[in-house]
Amino acid sequence: MYEIAVPLIVALALDWTLGDPIWLPHPIVWFGRMIAFGEHRLNKGRHRKLKGAVMAVALIVFAFAATWLITPHGIGRLAGREQPTLMTYISYGLATLLIFYCLAGTTLIREGRQVFREVDKSLEKGRSQVARIVGRDTSELSAQEVRTAALETLAENLSDGVVAPLFWLAVGGVPAMVAYKMVNTLDSMIGYKTERYRDFGCWAAHIDDVANYLPARITAVLMIVGGWLSGGCRRSAFHLSLFSFVWHNGRNHASPNSGYPEAALAGILNCRFGGPHYYFGQLFDKPYIGTNDRPLCTDDMKKAVCINRTAEILMVLMVLIRSIW
Repeated sequence: MYEIAVPLIVALALDWTLGDPIWLPHPIVWFGRMIAFGEHRLNKGRHRKLKGAVMAVALIVFAFAATWLITPHGIGRLAGREQPTLMTYISYGLATLLIFYCLAGTTLIREGRQVFREVDKSLEKGRSQVARIVGRDTSELSAQEVRTAALETLAENLSDGVVAPLFWLAVGGVPAMVAYKMVNTLDSMIGYKTERYRDFGCWAAHIDDVANYLPARITAVLMIVGGWLSGGCRRSAFHLSLFSFVWHNGRNHASPNSGYPEAALAGILNCRFGGPHYYFGQLFDKPYIGTNDRPLCTDDMKKAVCINRTAEILMVLMVLIRSIW
């Protein structure tokens, strides 16, 4: 219980207070450097798909094994002792730090809010700000598209940055949580269907799809429940039609997973997400999620933030209950 519950509570408090401070070294940055190092040396010549698969699996296994060695369970096994030692207490601190690093809820909310603030000042500032959190080309986006992109990212990354890491924490402890972040980082860097990454990154994308299959759907349910509890949607909206909306529209996405949390937010806010976008100069014709193309405003961001926070609390409670069992 204490190996997960106490570090999680402390880490959550740190995330809500600090977010991701720029001055603090972040292991995800190191993950990115490792991936970039391997990609530059392996993504050429023949057998790119095989080389990409080997690199992805090797990095995920490395992330899991390296983390296991510094967790309380791993330290205890290596020391061969039942009673806590100084290293055990140090490992609890490291576990707390790693959980803190793996949670991105506060940073995500701050960035989303800032997009709405900047686009209200000028379209160029809004485009520049949203470019920090999306992979698409933002140079030609309208103000409506900038706001839509921010809300889509808030919904999608509630799964990738909060619910999915917590899900894997509950399944396999801190090592599984960190391994998931490696999976997610691999996908965000090389999991694209562009000419450069189509072969080399396909296994990274497939692994990410599997790792996020359940968390994405759990996220959608938590958002609906969170929207009802927080007042983000009317009580009358909390019925089967909203779940039906998510079920049908969640499949209107290039990703087998990202569409579900996006559909949940679109259904709650009664708006439209999706549509064609440019990535790395290439047009991807994504289907729409929802049909009401109404203007988005700051109140929509406020509701989305409240829904995200409530869903995060619900997921943390689920993990804490799981750790007690």
